[in-house]
Amino acid sequence: MLYGTRIRLRGDERNDLPKFVEWLNDPEVRRYLSMSLPISQATEENWYEGMLKRPPEEQPLGIEIKDNESWELIGNCGFFDINWRRRSAGVGLFIGKKSCWNKGYGTEVMRLLLRHGFETLNLNRIFLHVDTDNLGGIRAYEKAGFIHEARLRQADFREGKYCDDLIMSVLRSEWNPDS
Repeated sequence: MLYGTRIRLRGDERNDLPKFVEWLNDPEVRRYLSMSLPISQATEENWYEGMLKRPPEEQPLGIEIKDNESWELIGNCGFFDINWRRRSAGVGLFIGKKSCWNKGYGTEVMRLLLRHGFETLNLNRIFLHVDTDNLGGIRAYEKAGFIHEARLRQADFREGKYCDDLIMSVLRSEWNPDS
């Protein structure tokens, strides 16, 4: 497990799937994710089986917060498209539990993933894509140290309109482990 100040990241488990299905079928939760359609339990089970075949470094992690004496699952995160020659990887997250939105958990998750990516996986560049309308996400990523790198004009179609997509990244040389 990876521990932050208020969160911990742990491997996804099969019994997490019903919660993921619930969250991902909520249009507000799904709004800025790469998926645009509701999902079934069977679809999520297929995703899980495929995920288990990926390299361990690319298997998603559940985001948990301390709830009295136990831990409560609130979302999911992880690395993808790791290129070991370039020492580069994409990163993403979603907070499914809406009562946990705008509480700084996304920033803390990203800081913890940056620490893991740079100190454990020995990456040099960690990047993400974010919709320009996702102001909360952009703020969280900036607080974690991500720099605006590029704008992909009208790269996505969401809610009846084309939207720009931002690419943000952090290089190991720019990363501040104390932030």
